[in-house]
Amino acid sequence: MRGIRLSHLYDSRKRIYGINRRKFLQYSSLALGTGILAACTNENKISTVTPASDFRSNGKLDKVIFSIHWVAEAEYGGFYQAVATGIYRDHGLDVTIKPGGPRGNYTLLLMGGSVDLIMGHSGDAISALKDGVPMITVAATFQKDPQVLIAHPGTGNDSLEKLKGKPILVGSGGEATYWPFLKAKYGFTDDQKRPYNFDVQPFLKDKNIIQQGLLTAEPFEIKKKGGFEPVSILLADYGYNAYGFTIETTKKLVERNPDLVQRFVDASIKGWYSYLEDPVPGNNLIKKDNPDMTDEQLNFSLEKLKQNAVITGGEAQQLGIGAMTEERWRSFYDNLVKAGVVEGNINYKDAFTLQFVNKGVNYYKS
Repeated sequence: MRGIRLSHLYDSRKRIYGINRRKFLQYSSLALGTGILAACTNENKISTVTPASDFRSNGKLDKVIFSIHWVAEAEYGGFYQAVATGIYRDHGLDVTIKPGGPRGNYTLLLMGGSVDLIMGHSGDAISALKDGVPMITVAATFQKDPQVLIAHPGTGNDSLEKLKGKPILVGSGGEATYWPFLKAKYGFTDDQKRPYNFDVQPFLKDKNIIQQGLLTAEPFEIKKKGGFEPVSILLADYGYNAYGFTIETTKKLVERNPDLVQRFVDASIKGWYSYLEDPVPGNNLIKKDNPDMTDEQLNFSLEKLKQNAVITGGEAQQLGIGAMTEERWRSFYDNLVKAGVVEGNINYKDAFTLQFVNKGVNYYKS
């Protein structure tokens, strides 16, 4: 997984949203290895946010830059909602959401001090830990990873077990994330793979083809262009138990300003509860930040997130949105070891902390 930052998500979205509108920071030539990161990081740098005590004494807001890994869309709705409705300000924060793109190396931005927190994935956290990068996961927005395999209806390809031996369009990022899981657990083989070029036309032309995608993205495009509802097989329902759309920051910030991290996590979670109840404020801000976004796409994405309990399912039902457990992390790590993605000599507990989450639904809704 070295050098890959959520590229399975980027593969799925590149054709849907496009990236020419923005001038993204280009870090594609930089790897995630410890040596390069050390060269790009000022170890003596402290985050530019002000101490929480300053806000309490004089009302000054702490400025925080949060980097997401794509353009504004419903999958980040809770964060935009927290900005639009003033939830972050109520928690003493002046938050800037920084959009991303397919070649952004967000670990470098975080460790170099350009941003304070980033959007991540539990697989990235384990990979960073393996490479000795001092970052940590503080909350998990998605209880389910939104990765899906998509098939034509009426072909019998309606479960992972039935896809063994059949041609599947797989992006390069998928080869290092969900594909090893499918090989280890369901007996998929590399000769099934076909290159996924971010275009749904090959899928539309051949009923026997299966392709990768995101629950909230490709199925929408296929329905629009093909006029039919495809079969979407959510890998999370078959044991792919990664936490998705996590909040990550540096271990230094957690140690030196845990109060700020707590306020950001609390406000973000409250933003998500607000967005799920009434997404209009967040959607208006999303469309302002991303003029290519449509109400139809936003409504489709949000409905899929709700239908599949991507945000409120799992541990979040009792512990609240953002929930994580040590048991879940251990299980995910064990799956990575079994799939041969990482070796079994990593202390997975260093990849996350539970100190900022799991306060219960009532806490966040009060």
